[in-house]
Amino acid sequence: MKNLLILAGSGEARTLSAALAKRSDLRVTLSFVTPPRIKHTPNVEIRLGGFGGADGFITFLKDAKIDAVIDATHPFATQIAHRTAQICIDHGVPHLKIMRSGWLPDPDDNWISVASAEEAANEITPDKMVFVASGRQTLPALSKCGAQLICRQIDPPDGPFPFANGEYLQATPPFSVADEVNLFKERGVQMLMVKNAGGAASRSKLIAAQQLGITVLMIERVPPPNCKIVETIEEAEVWINTLI
Repeated sequence: MKNLLILAGSGEARTLSAALAKRSDLRVTLSFVTPPRIKHTPNVEIRLGGFGGADGFITFLKDAKIDAVIDATHPFATQIAHRTAQICIDHGVPHLKIMRSGWLPDPDDNWISVASAEEAANEITPDKMVFVASGRQTLPALSKCGAQLICRQIDPPDGPFPFANGEYLQATPPFSVADEVNLFKERGVQMLMVKNAGGAASRSKLIAAQQLGITVLMIERVPPPNCKIVETIEEAEVWINTLI
């Protein structure tokens, strides 16, 4: 039996874990940094919390006798992705990165491609109403843009909005295109700021922006680690079968 560690943070991690839970030739550990928001986790071993940096991760791999690692973290978890890849290379642990393809604009889209939240802030004028769907961690870059900001959060905010010209909006996905269109109309949204995470489930806000002629500030991904990368669960399962 092979010991497989899956680093969670994406829907692909949960889907893959559920598929592998049925196999008798694998012992799967699904690792979450924070408790998962999903109500039902796959029937595999769940690990919560960080590893304590690079040294802690190396120790865990050895102590748990991990035979292979699948990085299925969020496409923007770049620090974890690069650290994981390097450690697995250095210690001879087979490693795979699952990264779904990013979004591409349609001809009718009005996207401004930017490399960072700071670069996005340079595109925002004070007269705009900006819907921030790129996470709380991007808010500091917008502190001086002067625009009105709405930052959507899945979890209830743990404090007040960091500056006077904004507010949090707590809501739980999934959001349909109609939901997003209605929300953007009600709040007078003129710009949408988002990370290029890819995936069909969260594209509804981009479709809504297209229908309403809203400008999208698209924060692009940084280069991924130099390792084996696949886009789908099926490709990951093929790779796993080569280890057995």
